[in-house]
Amino acid sequence: MGGATERSERCSGSEMFSAEVMQVRGEDPEYGGQPVHVPVLAGEVIHTLLAGRDPQELEGWFVDGTTGAGGHAQLLLQSCPRVRLLCTDQDPDALHLAGEKLGHFGDRVRLRQSRHSELCRVIRKERIGRLQGVLFDLGVCSLHLDRPERGFSFQQDGPLDMRMDPTRDRTAAEIVNHWDESDLADLFYYEGNETRARKIASAIVEARRRAPFLRTSALAQTISICLGNPGGKIHPATKTFQALRRAVNEEGEELLLGLQAAEYWLDVGGVLAVISFHSGEDRVVKRFVQSGVKESRWKTAMKKPLTPTREELRINRRARSAKLRGVVRVRNQGVES
Repeated sequence: MGGATERSERCSGSEMFSAEVMQVRGEDPEYGGQPVHVPVLAGEVIHTLLAGRDPQELEGWFVDGTTGAGGHAQLLLQSCPRVRLLCTDQDPDALHLAGEKLGHFGDRVRLRQSRHSELCRVIRKERIGRLQGVLFDLGVCSLHLDRPERGFSFQQDGPLDMRMDPTRDRTAAEIVNHWDESDLADLFYYEGNETRARKIASAIVEARRRAPFLRTSALAQTISICLGNPGGKIHPATKTFQALRRAVNEEGEELLLGLQAAEYWLDVGGVLAVISFHSGEDRVVKRFVQSGVKESRWKTAMKKPLTPTREELRINRRARSAKLRGVVRVRNQGVES
């Protein structure tokens, strides 16, 4: 009975946004005939950010710290006509697309290029004071995977780059070609959950003696040959590429700094919502939340993380590992208004 009740409550809370969700999906800008980005758990995100507050009456500033192409941002602005939104992303291409999508909201939206580690500085510079909500949608999006020139995809050939912020100095090629074997193995194991990390690292080091890795296809092929081209739904290079992307963009460090910024700036009653796709980053979010709840800085907005429905997975297979966690701020830190 408990499980049925929880499912019923979840449905009733997010059904009111279903029309807007489908509109957002239908309006996504396309690249190569495919939507650039389908917002994951869209209705659930808005329901979580509202935390029981009336969307027609709610006002104040929210932050979308991973704006991407602007899907979640658009839905929030449509649902809450008095809300204003600071949209940040470290990827200038993403912000350009978001600007095209969100331009008609006028001065309700501000777009700023920023990493999570720079969020406190940006909020202070914008003079927007305490926040009513913060959203982080972590990981990589279709904007990166479907554009081979960005170097994230193991299925399409491109330069071995993987920088979300193109001003970063370190690329995936530099890691692959210059880190020693033990460091590569540790990276693949801890950041990619790759149990065959040592075998892959050894194959990479052996191959780079003949020629440096400059393209994604060469690295993906080396990993596939090393592992004997195993069958299955998941490409053998998936976890290695994930680990490299996380290292290039320092995702673990950036996440923690972003969570701390959200805690500092959220007003009492404000909501932090985080979508994670990687078990490591979900553990960081879970520990952060649990610590805050234990110390009475937060209260949970849900009994357990929300995951995509079967219907959403049918539409968007890339949502399959998504988890949404949400908490409500219950105590301020004396931040300036």
